[in-house]
Amino acid sequence: MAINSDHATGFVAGLGASALGFYLYKQNQGMVDAWLRQQGINLPQTDGKNEAGMSLEELTREKERLEDLIAEREMQHKEQSAVEPAPRT
Repeated sequence: MAINSDHATGFVAGLGASALGFYLYKQNQGMVDAWLRQQGINLPQTDGKNEAGMSLEELTREKERLEDLIAEREMQHKEQSAVEPAPRT
């Protein structure tokens, strides 16, 4: 089946509809998320912080928090791999 102008038109229309839907969602994100939670859909809480608007001190604190989280996960991974026996070949 060859791609013709109907396919291209459909793709562009779908892309436009997706962009419009995303724009409208971002404009009404609080209301949409609250409605989804009422419907039983579990969404992660967003604190609404924009990294671009954070001060240097806030960014440094966030960086340290992430570094601690990464180190903790790496330690858990090392512990798990030390407990598991090596696969036989």
